Amino acid sequence: MSAFPEPLTSIAVPILRDNIDTDTIIPSREMRSTGRTGLADGLFAPWRYTDAVTRTPDPDFALNRPEYRDARILAAGANFGCGSSREHAVWALAEYGIRAIVAESFAPIFRGNCIRNFVLPIALERTAIEALAGREISIDLEAQEVRSDAGDHRFEIDPEAKQMLAEGLDAIDLTLTQASAIENWTAHDRSARPWVYWEATA
Repeated sequence: MSAFPEPLTSIAVPILRDNIDTDTIIPSREMRSTGRTGLADGLFAPWRYTDAVTRTPDPDFALNRPEYRDARILAAGANFGCGSSREHAVWALAEYGIRAIVAESFAPIFRGNCIRNFVLPIALERTAIEALAGREISIDLEAQEVRSDAGDHRFEIDPEAKQMLAEGLDAIDLTLTQASAIENWTAHDRSARPWVYWEATA
């Protein structure tokens, strides 16, 4: 996945329900492989389709409405991504095109999965989310702000998570940005505790 867009501007598709679990985001029957692709059609399948077999779209569900079809931001309620820890839930959202989720709160494991897959989880007060839902909003990751004609809102994010999203880094890439510091520490520690670095000799 590429680095997070600066800024990300999109209409915020409203799915303003609390406790949306990962089985609703991507049901187990939709997970036909261990890969990250082929999941977008199963996203929110229990709500998106009136029939799971025929895939008849429910015209009342937000993702099926024309004005939200190309949305890249999702607005939701509290405890989004609860339930099982399946990473497929974030994979499905990302493949569909969602790059940010604005919710009142997130399940901790789901939130971590979002960061690892370059989807920005933003926690805001419910009143702010209700004001933003259905509007075009812009997310400025560098400034940590969500902006719209309904007002601006600052959000918090861990510095390492922010760097990963901003630069498109996975956990290994992030570690490698500290390679020089790691090498310096190892050299110092090797001098201070040589017995830890014992090496077999012929």
